[in-house]
Amino acid sequence: MEPRYVRGVGMTRFSVDDRSTISTSQEAVSKALADADMKVADIDAVVLSTEDTRVNDERQRHYSAMLASILKRKIPIIRVEAVCGGGGAAFWSACRMKYNNMLVLGVDKVACSPTPLVTKEIMNAGDNFWEQEEGLVFPAINALVAQQHFTQYGTTHEDLELISFKNHSNGALNPNAYFYKRPITLDTIKKGPMVASPFTLFDCSISVNGAAAAIISHDEGEIKVKASALNTDRLAPFERESLTEWKACTLAAKEAFKQADLSPKDIHVAEIHDAFTIVELIAYEDLGFAKKGEGAKLIRDGTVNLDGKMPVNTSGGLKARGHPISPTGVAQIVEIADQLRNKCGDRQVSSPKYGLAHNVGGAGGTISVHIFGKR
Repeated sequence: MEPRYVRGVGMTRFSVDDRSTISTSQEAVSKALADADMKVADIDAVVLSTEDTRVNDERQRHYSAMLASILKRKIPIIRVEAVCGGGGAAFWSACRMKYNNMLVLGVDKVACSPTPLVTKEIMNAGDNFWEQEEGLVFPAINALVAQQHFTQYGTTHEDLELISFKNHSNGALNPNAYFYKRPITLDTIKKGPMVASPFTLFDCSISVNGAAAAIISHDEGEIKVKASALNTDRLAPFERESLTEWKACTLAAKEAFKQADLSPKDIHVAEIHDAFTIVELIAYEDLGFAKKGEGAKLIRDGTVNLDGKMPVNTSGGLKARGHPISPTGVAQIVEIADQLRNKCGDRQVSSPKYGLAHNVGGAGGTISVHIFGKR
């Protein structure tokens, strides 16, 4: 991969506000351009990720051309989709293109319909032959993963509660997060209503609307893309060798650390895909931050807390920042870039040099791992 640098980032606040994707796209792109000190005319090509959803009221399915209308440019604009992992996949794709200045945009409006419709839409990321016929929506699929991890390694629901509490505490400090200035106490988390055993409400991320953008370039900038890796696995977790190891993650992580010439202990801050609390915990292991079965130690000893040795999800993660599907992976990169530039205010990590973003599509079907370094 040729050298790439993150020149600018920007995003909207993630919310359930009834804003059009045109509006949120304009805001995120404008912020990224201002951050990069660039103009629209400087952008050579765009990689866009959106769910192309049928549940909102926009009837706007040709997003590439819609974006051309916003930018008022006739340039290559392509769409990359990998459901919840779309933002990371779009960034991975852009890193491999020959254009000098690339805009990566994730945008979705999914929190605009009744819950059953949103649930049905999100299940496009899951197996519709076996699992959905048995009622396995994503909370149930990931609950089975949690049950297996509990059985095999002694992980407890108390460990997952600590992950939720950590992320809500961080999200309360993030102006772009859905739960900004709305901290959730550990006691409230412990009393959360059951969703799919062992999951309660606070083990599950919240669907929101929004957009996030990043500009990458061959021209040197403050933040270098040290590694960009992506891997895929079988759609249904039951088809894989193990429910408690997502092989696409271990393979992508191995490739990313090889590209960056770094090891997991070199990472100072990470954004990990926590669509469900167990997904964050097993990612500790699959990314190499802990041995298999020992991920819970990182939350028990505070390693991943805001004041720990390697803070995770300083943005609040999907849990408290919110999960708008396609924009999630780009929003993670926004947070890492801001952390490395010391622009995160009350949630700023002390002197980070290397950061990692981990984005998942479905229940481990598509996973990207990106590593960034301060130049």
